[in-house]
Amino acid sequence: MYWDLVVFIVLIVVVLMFFKNFSSFVYFVAIFDILLRILTFFKNNLGLPDVAALIDKYIPESVIAMIGRYTDGTIFIILEWAFVILMIIFEAYLIKFFMKKRKF
Repeated sequence: MYWDLVVFIVLIVVVLMFFKNFSSFVYFVAIFDILLRILTFFKNNLGLPDVAALIDKYIPESVIAMIGRYTDGTIFIILEWAFVILMIIFEAYLIKFFMKKRKF
């Protein structure tokens, strides 16, 4: 039942082992969350009940939904805020990237 959490943690460990910096961790979490949200969009809008049931059964809606599935109370609030801070850092990295690409 915990396979989604195990896969997420293993992927985080692999990313940290290969890239060894905080920015790669932030990018991975953001990319993983975006992928989960795209799959949720497909589940809701494709109109294929078998695919929707498969996605609904095995794939969480987002990283926040995955955190909420396995924690509650104060731990959930702390992890939720940590995720929000990671997304703010991700936005800062994106803004920094686009500022570097700006040609005036």
